[in-house]
Amino acid sequence: MHFELDTTRCDGFGFCADAAPTLIRLDDDGQVVLLKLELTEADRTQAESAVRACPVAALRLCAAQP
Repeated sequence: MHFELDTTRCDGFGFCADAAPTLIRLDDDGQVVLLKLELTEADRTQAESAVRACPVAALRLCAAQP
Protein backbone atom coordinates (compact mmCIF):
# COMPACT_ATOMS: atom_id res chain seq x y z
CA MET A 1 0.00 0.00 0.00
CA HIS A 2 1.19 3.52 -0.71
CA PHE A 3 -0.04 7.11 -0.79
CA GLU A 4 -0.97 8.87 -3.98
CA LEU A 5 -0.82 12.67 -3.76
CA ASP A 6 -2.48 14.94 -6.29
CA THR A 7 -0.28 18.02 -5.99
CA THR A 8 -2.63 20.04 -8.19
CA ARG A 9 -5.36 19.66 -5.56
CA CYS A 10 -3.23 20.02 -2.43
CA ASP A 11 -3.57 23.41 -0.74
CA GLY A 12 -1.12 22.66 2.09
CA PHE A 13 -3.60 22.82 4.96
CA GLY A 14 -1.47 20.29 6.84
CA PHE A 15 -4.31 18.30 8.37
CA CYS A 16 -2.82 15.14 6.84
CA ALA A 17 0.52 15.83 8.51
CA ASP A 18 -1.22 16.37 11.85
CA ALA A 19 -3.06 13.05 11.44
CA ALA A 20 0.02 11.08 10.35
CA PRO A 21 3.18 12.81 11.61
CA THR A 22 5.39 9.77 11.06
CA LEU A 23 4.26 9.50 7.43
CA ILE A 24 3.77 13.07 6.21
CA ARG A 25 5.17 16.53 6.89
CA LEU A 26 4.92 19.99 5.39
CA ASP A 27 8.09 21.57 4.04
CA ASP A 28 9.06 25.21 4.55
CA ASP A 29 6.91 26.23 1.58
CA GLY A 30 3.82 24.46 2.93
CA GLN A 31 4.06 21.58 0.46
CA VAL A 32 3.23 18.05 1.55
CA VAL A 33 6.21 15.70 1.78
CA LEU A 34 5.53 11.97 1.98
CA LEU A 35 8.07 10.48 4.38
CA LYS A 36 7.42 6.86 3.40
CA LEU A 37 6.69 5.65 -0.10
CA GLU A 38 5.63 2.12 0.80
CA LEU A 39 3.33 1.74 3.78
CA THR A 40 3.02 -1.27 6.06
CA GLU A 41 -0.01 -2.62 7.89
CA ALA A 42 1.34 -0.87 10.98
CA ASP A 43 0.99 2.46 9.10
CA ARG A 44 -2.61 1.81 8.04
CA THR A 45 -4.41 3.62 10.88
CA GLN A 46 -2.39 6.82 10.50
CA ALA A 47 -2.55 6.64 6.71
CA GLU A 48 -6.33 6.29 6.68
CA SER A 49 -6.63 9.17 9.15
CA ALA A 50 -4.49 11.35 6.89
CA VAL A 51 -6.65 10.59 3.86
CA ARG A 52 -9.84 11.39 5.78
CA ALA A 53 -8.33 14.62 7.15
CA CYS A 54 -7.66 16.13 3.71
CA PRO A 55 -10.41 18.68 2.97
CA VAL A 56 -9.63 18.76 -0.78
CA ALA A 57 -9.24 14.99 -1.32
CA ALA A 58 -5.66 15.36 -2.57
CA LEU A 59 -4.43 12.22 -0.82
CA ARG A 60 -5.50 8.61 -1.25
CA LEU A 61 -4.30 5.13 -0.44
CA CYS A 62 -3.52 2.71 -3.23
CA ALA A 63 -2.75 -0.98 -3.30
CA ALA A 64 0.89 -1.96 -3.66
CA GLN A 65 2.18 -2.16 -7.19
CA PRO A 66 2.45 -5.76 -8.44
